[in-house]
Amino acid sequence: MTAPVKAPVEDAQDPAPARPRRRGRLVPYWLLLPGILWLIVFFALPLVYQASTSVQTGSLEEGYKVTWHFATYWDALGDYWPQFLRSVLYAGAATVLCLLLGYPLAYLIAFRAGRWRNLILVLVIAPFFTSFLIRTLAWKTILADGGPVVGALNTLHVLDVTNWLGATDGDRVLATPLAVVCGLTYNFLPFMILPLYTSLERIDPRLHEAAGDLYARPSTTFRKVTFPLSMPGVVSGTLLTFIPAAGDYVNADLLGSTDTRMVGNVIQTQFLRILDYPTAAALSFILMAAILIMVTFYIRKSGTEDLV
Repeated sequence: MTAPVKAPVEDAQDPAPARPRRRGRLVPYWLLLPGILWLIVFFALPLVYQASTSVQTGSLEEGYKVTWHFATYWDALGDYWPQFLRSVLYAGAATVLCLLLGYPLAYLIAFRAGRWRNLILVLVIAPFFTSFLIRTLAWKTILADGGPVVGALNTLHVLDVTNWLGATDGDRVLATPLAVVCGLTYNFLPFMILPLYTSLERIDPRLHEAAGDLYARPSTTFRKVTFPLSMPGVVSGTLLTFIPAAGDYVNADLLGSTDTRMVGNVIQTQFLRILDYPTAAALSFILMAAILIMVTFYIRKSGTEDLV
């Protein structure tokens, strides 16, 4: 006689372990929730409010009402296009100067600083230890008429060149485009150096050694190896410099004159003095849209999507 074959007993699946797994999957979303709420409350909602303000009509006495008055955008752009153009030119000039000054310093910190690296990095971020306003006011003393800086520029005939370019006026540097660009360059230079240093510091030194073994000149190594690999830092640094510089109003207000006003100064005046809220909101959205278009075009043309 053969023993009866027992049917295999399937293991009962305990649903209990599935619950911790589900909870584990939700942890990242719970961690993201505070940041998302912050962006909604302090970024998205103010943008929606400003968008509605830009299409309103009325006054403080009578109140503002949403009338979908899109002509405010055309009027604002038609009245203040010189300030928009000036903002782009000043921010572009400051960004180029920051790149020319910041790249050699970032290269020095990444490859040549040695034990002095941490000290130099502290010196780079040292301006952040004081107020943005105080740093800008210090440049009024540095560029004061009859000061040592202006005297040296006169002696070297640098002001003759800047006068020909329209960046200065006679023997004065203050209240000129050059003073505004100098202030922008100084205040935003750390935003250029730090991403460049981070990108350069990631480059494997063995790549430089390999280029040398292949009898490449230092200039060729820099052009073929170092600079292409540091492009993420270049793109990040230029964006972090150009975007805030284009909307800045402190440097133009303290170091410039009425002829060097940027669009940030116009927005400030419309909001706080003239109290024309629709025009100020429209100017803000035009500036944001213009910067977004330029940044998108720049990132696509830069050939890199990796940002430090």
